[in-house]
Amino acid sequence: LQKLIHLLQATDDPLIQEQALITLSNSAAFSVNQDIIRNLDGLSVIGGMLSNSVPKVKEKALNALNNLSMNIKNQEEIQVFITQVCKTVESAPLNSDVQLAGLRLLTNISVTSDYHQKMINSIPCFLRLLSEGTERTQIQVLKVLVNLSANPAMTRHLLRAQV
Repeated sequence: LQKLIHLLQATDDPLIQEQALITLSNSAAFSVNQDIIRNLDGLSVIGGMLSNSVPKVKEKALNALNNLSMNIKNQEEIQVFITQVCKTVESAPLNSDVQLAGLRLLTNISVTSDYHQKMINSIPCFLRLLSEGTERTQIQVLKVLVNLSANPAMTRHLLRAQV
C-alpha cells in the first residue's frame, strides 16, 4: 500500500495512476487496509487526484475515496474534499462515470448528518440531475437527497432550492 501511494505521487502517467487507484480502491474493501491507507497519508494523495484532468483518473480516485469512506475516521479526512466533489459532479458530463462516482461518494458521506452543510450549494444541481439524468443518475441523486432529507436542518434548504 505504501508503494502504491508513493507511486501515485511520483508518476504523471495516467495509466499507472489509474491502475494504482484501482488497486487502492480494491484494497479498501478490507477495514484494516482503510486504516493503513489513512495512516500513510493516502487519503490526501488520492484526494489530490481529484484535480487530475484525465476523467478516468478522476473517476478512479472518486471510487477509491468512496470505498475508503466506509470508515468514520476516514470520513473526517475525506470531508475536506466534499466541496470539490460537488463541483466535480456539477461540471462532469451528464450521466458520465465521473459524475456517478462523485454521487456515490456523496451518498456515503451523507449517511450521517455531519457534513450535510457542505452540500447545500449543490442541492439545485442535484435536483437538475434528478430531472435530466438517466435512471442510474436519478437513483444515485435520490440516495443523496434522501440522506439530506433525513436531517431536519436541511429541510429549509431542500424546499427553497432554485431549480
